[in-house]
Amino acid sequence: MKSKPNLTRFETPAFYGWRLCVARKGSNFTRYFSDKKLGGPKKALALAESTLAELKSILDGAKLVDGKLTGVTIKKAEKLLLDSH
Repeated sequence: MKSKPNLTRFETPAFYGWRLCVARKGSNFTRYFSDKKLGGPKKALALAESTLAELKSILDGAKLVDGKLTGVTIKKAEKLLLDSH
């Protein structure tokens, strides 16, 4: 499996899975999706892709204050990343 935009494939002795990483307006959002915990690479990728779509919808529709994301938007995005499993 190959990496995709905002989704990087890791296959190291320490970790097999996907990393979701999005940077917007000075904020970075990262979450790892383990093959072992999620039942294989296809299931991990599916969850990572659905989480990415939800995260992008939150970030793309967000209001900006002084060119940066608001605290509410950042908390909403972080909660999404924590709750996705």
